[in-house]
Amino acid sequence: MYTEEMVLIAKRENNTKRNYLVVNKYQGKHIPADPGKALGLFSALAGLVEGRYQGERLLLIGFAETATAIGEALAVQLGADYMQTTREQIKGVEYLYFSESHSHATEQKVVKDDLDAVILGAGTGAKPHLRIVFVEDEVTTGNTVLGIIQLMRKEYGESLRFSVASLLNGMDGEAQEKYRNNGIDMVYLVKTDHSGYPELAGRWAADGVYHKCQPFCRNQGQARKLCPIKQNPSRRCEVPGMEISAPGCINARRLHKGADYQAACGLLWQGIQEKISFGAGQEVLVLGTEEFMYAPLYVAQKIQELGSHVRYHATTRSPIMVGKSPCYPLHERYELVSLYDAGRTTYVYDLAKYDLVLVITDAEPGNGQNGDFPEKYRQGTACLGGPGMASLCNAIDRCGNQTVYFIRWCKKSEKFL
Repeated sequence: MYTEEMVLIAKRENNTKRNYLVVNKYQGKHIPADPGKALGLFSALAGLVEGRYQGERLLLIGFAETATAIGEALAVQLGADYMQTTREQIKGVEYLYFSESHSHATEQKVVKDDLDAVILGAGTGAKPHLRIVFVEDEVTTGNTVLGIIQLMRKEYGESLRFSVASLLNGMDGEAQEKYRNNGIDMVYLVKTDHSGYPELAGRWAADGVYHKCQPFCRNQGQARKLCPIKQNPSRRCEVPGMEISAPGCINARRLHKGADYQAACGLLWQGIQEKISFGAGQEVLVLGTEEFMYAPLYVAQKIQELGSHVRYHATTRSPIMVGKSPCYPLHERYELVSLYDAGRTTYVYDLAKYDLVLVITDAEPGNGQNGDFPEKYRQGTACLGGPGMASLCNAIDRCGNQTVYFIRWCKKSEKFL
């Protein structure tokens, strides 16, 4: 059912280590995708993992940022322990650090406290029956995963068993042999051949449309002010700032059970339904933010089940070139301020006009003021994400969207500014 036909090749921006990016059109990260198809794809991979490792105790680790929803979906279906790697900071924990050398953001880490809890447990050494499965969207050389496995073997001993589960596997024969020699099993849906990808990426023209969506401009000697946004003064825009309080909210960067996370997502959806009306036949976009992808995808599927036409994707750290060619996967790029770090640049691709847009994030409240936002966005929105949310408001507004909800998944409600 799943073939190399779902693979598209994009061109990375200013990356000399790897000029191409593999884009899966069904995954729902960079390209707006049908949420049902995305979850069906992840379920197919979960079925392979379940069949391969029946009776084994599994710890699944999803790779940030593109594979976090995939890993969580597998943990839900398999009833397994789950955590993800992260590039964000978590207070009060120790990490194991490793590098993703080909990436635009090379530093990766995983919470060591949680690894200690599941690997060592109450004993004095690693439990031999545990299998750790790293979940990826695609594996090219396998060097990143191999590096963290070597680090974990040094930390916890040689008794652990390791696997890599991915939607796509582009490892050549030498890389696969290295994995076999290191006792690392591989499970994947589709085998790909990356040998022609660098040349293909090099042929694409970076002639798409680029937007820089800042919350405000700084001019010499002048106070902060908004960048100009073309608006139709006759058009009214409903953009309520909203927080949904979801008891039992779970940080996917920490160790948890897939079933517990699914239950928490159900509470999130219940809270959203109590405040937003969805109509059959509506064109709806649900947008996740960076590493936070599974919960918005879950909500997107629930809205789809009500009869709406839904698309899902997420903001990303990946700077990808965009092009005019209809054969190229991405055509319009919006450069944003991150909701998680005002000093970081993120992106979203191929936004469009919808009847309804939901932005769902787990970012902490920002430090922005209402003056960072166009007037129509000021009601409560500043506390949701500060300059990052204001920047995203800018991007969404440029596409003509009139009904937009910003939802922060949090453990308790906080009063709006």
